Amino acid sequence: MTIPELYAIFKQHPSVQTDTRKLQQGDLFFALKGPNFNANSFALQALEAGAAYAIIDEPVEGANGRCIVVEDVLTTLQQLAGYHRAQFNIPFIAITGSNGKTTTKELVSTVLGTHFITYTTQGNLNNHIGIPLTLLRVQPDAQMAVIEMGANHQKEIEGYCVYTKPTHGIITNAGKAHLEGFGGVEGVRKGKGELFDYLRAHEGTAFAYNDYDYLHNMIQGVKHVEWYGTQTGTVTGQVAVSEPFLGVYVQGVDGVQQVQTQLVGDYNLPNVLCAITLGKYFGVPGNKIQAAIEGYAPSNSRSQLVEKDGNKIILDAYNANPTSMRAAIENFAKLHAAEKILLLGGMMELGPESIGEHEAIVQLLQQYPWKQVVLVGGDFAHVTSPFIYLPDSLAARQWLHDQHVTGAHILVKGSRSTRMERILEN
Repeated sequence: MTIPELYAIFKQHPSVQTDTRKLQQGDLFFALKGPNFNANSFALQALEAGAAYAIIDEPVEGANGRCIVVEDVLTTLQQLAGYHRAQFNIPFIAITGSNGKTTTKELVSTVLGTHFITYTTQGNLNNHIGIPLTLLRVQPDAQMAVIEMGANHQKEIEGYCVYTKPTHGIITNAGKAHLEGFGGVEGVRKGKGELFDYLRAHEGTAFAYNDYDYLHNMIQGVKHVEWYGTQTGTVTGQVAVSEPFLGVYVQGVDGVQQVQTQLVGDYNLPNVLCAITLGKYFGVPGNKIQAAIEGYAPSNSRSQLVEKDGNKIILDAYNANPTSMRAAIENFAKLHAAEKILLLGGMMELGPESIGEHEAIVQLLQQYPWKQVVLVGGDFAHVTSPFIYLPDSLAARQWLHDQHVTGAHILVKGSRSTRMERILEN
């Protein structure tokens, strides 16, 4: 079956699912497979559960006319997403970066959504499966699409651009994340820079934070660039307040002088300025931009302020790398609080540099006076430090419970696999 033929079926059944547990009546079920799973074996179960068709790439005993056999299900899913994308003549805004891409995606889509019918990446569906699923959820009434792209190795962003075909793009930053897969910081910049490469080749528009010198090098040759920053850009801004939430002085947007966010940490300044810049670029009125940003409350373990048991807890536990960990610690050190406790999970995917990067974090921690520091899991186990070490977040949760702490400020941060959010569970 050709992609146009499959697309004709998709138009009749415009809902795609890869998980039988989430199937709705009339969905198309794509039987993906990986090292530890093979959904071809669930194809008939999916049909029985209400799927209109099952797309498979292996023989299935008992298969009927509602099983569509293709050479490779994942490739077909991506090609179908690309074909669907080609039906639209609207801005497709791609966002990638080492840190802040999900927060930026949320802020940008929230701002644009006040003025345009906007579709965006849900949650963290930003990989080789999530991006095509996101594209296929863009409905015919769309006026804007905001697509988050995650990557942990070179050529990954390049591959996503083939079928996403972004017209606009943002690289939030290029720091010390996924060093193992990218092969060092220069590899990170090259990998993330594949988005600018695509925009350069297709005369797209890039948005970039003027304060990061390396972005000036990465963006060379891109024909259309909109800068934002603390001193120079279409929109500029500075931190007005940072406790308990970030407030920003804004220049360059009519009717907007100061925006008070619900985000913790002045490291969110570039993310806020990016969203404001895109709002201005696409003609969103200033009052809508301000209301959108001030109304956005994070709820995904990113820059959240949680009050529990008489403590103020900064929950920034969705992910961690040396760049974001350092920013979180330095921001926490600035807070005016009598008692500060840190529970920090290990940082993953750093390759040969992992031990050194964990040692650098320990050295940074020793520069400040804390009430207590607890290091949790990962390569913190292999670093000499004066702080408490615990093997996992469950042990850290028990430790915190046993302290009977009240009236303290607590920072909880770590890589996704350390599941540091469990510390707050009852």
